[in-house]
Amino acid sequence: MPGFLDEAMQRQILEDVRQITRLAPLYAPMTRRGPMSVRMTSAGAFGWVTDRKGYRYESRHPQGTEWPPIPASILKVWDEVSGANRPPECCLVNFYGEGARMGLHQDKDEADFSQPVLSISLGDDGLFRVGGVERGGRTKSAWLHSGDVVVLRDEARLAYHGVDRIRFGTSPLLNQSGRLNLTLRVVT
Repeated sequence: MPGFLDEAMQRQILEDVRQITRLAPLYAPMTRRGPMSVRMTSAGAFGWVTDRKGYRYESRHPQGTEWPPIPASILKVWDEVSGANRPPECCLVNFYGEGARMGLHQDKDEADFSQPVLSISLGDDGLFRVGGVERGGRTKSAWLHSGDVVVLRDEARLAYHGVDRIRFGTSPLLNQSGRLNLTLRVVT
């Protein structure tokens, strides 16, 4: 949904994300292969974490505190476009700084694949790539701009997807260059 969020709504969500990061600071997640290039945090009943034990949802931030609630401004977007019959239980916040990217992956750690995954883009443009439900094969790419919303549901719910690069300096929304991606999901 290109340009779904107007500038005022983007700024409101950004302020709410800043409140999330005050309560649950961004951190550099570690995988079995080493550190990820994005920094992340979450809001809601669950946060997505990864460390040397693997990927999973947890009810607490790695520093031990509970995740803050998902702000009303973000829940409003979910209610307007997700088509879901349940509220999201996790709002994953990824910050893409210089050199950050997200390799192709599936969102498959959730219990109910009939529930959509909703993505909100804020800040600099990101080159989003999406493929099929099997690894390999053809992919398509599109630039996501600040205010764009993407919903993965039905057959696309398990599509491999990722962010290949960020085009820095394309949005005045953030004080410094970078991109925020908010991903809302039903976990249980």
